[in-house]
Amino acid sequence: QVQLVESGGGLVQPGGSLRLSCEAPGFIFRTSAMTWYRQAPGKERQLVASITRTDSMTDYADSVKGRFTISRDNAKNTVYLQMNSLKPEDTAVYYCHAASILGGLVYWGQGTQVTVSS
Repeated sequence: QVQLVESGGGLVQPGGSLRLSCEAPGFIFRTSAMTWYRQAPGKERQLVASITRTDSMTDYADSVKGRFTISRDNAKNTVYLQMNSLKPEDTAVYYCHAASILGGLVYWGQGTQVTVSS
C-alpha cells in the first residue's frame, strides 16, 4: 500500500530546476512533520529538508541551503520541494517522509528519481 505519493522527478541539466510533490492522506498529513530524503546509489539515505506540522518552520541540509525550498499546502495535503540550481551531485532517488505526532508513526513514499546530467 502506497501511503505517500511522490511526483515531479526526471532528467534535468545542471543549473536547471525541478519541483517535487508529495501527496498524503489527510489523516497522515495533518498529524505529521514532513521531510524529504534522498539516496544516491551506494550511499546512505540523507535528510534534505523538513517542515513542521504547525508554523511551517523549515530546516535544510547544508548542501542544499539557498537552492532548495520545502513548503506545504495544508489544504491540498501536499508537501513540495522546489529545487533550483541543480548540480550533478543532487542526482538521487528522493523520498517523502511523514513523522506523525500520533505515537511517532512514520510513513514513506516509494521515491522519485532525479537525475542531473548534461
